[in-house]
Amino acid sequence: MLKTPLGRLRAVALLEGVSFVVLLFIAMPLKYLAGMPLAVKLVGWAHGLLFVLFILALAEAAVTHRWSLLRVVGAFIASLLPFGTFVLDARLRREEQAAVEPATS
Repeated sequence: MLKTPLGRLRAVALLEGVSFVVLLFIAMPLKYLAGMPLAVKLVGWAHGLLFVLFILALAEAAVTHRWSLLRVVGAFIASLLPFGTFVLDARLRREEQAAVEPATS
């Protein structure tokens, strides 16, 4: 999965998406309902790092595959929405499989 730009983007997108969901639905409630701000600090830091890696992986995939600006913006917007990167991953997986199938036939 990590051998291609698309595979790296998918991997980072999944990790970034999981970190975003954990931040929103676990760390934030712990901070505001249980008075545990350390959860947001730690998960927020990890999420920020993964977001930067996502942007770098997106740029690599966009350049390698010559994506349109609209497609790049759509992938970026997916990273801003809870569960958006999971939808993006499903689309990228289908695209990756479609690219492999004709080559193996």
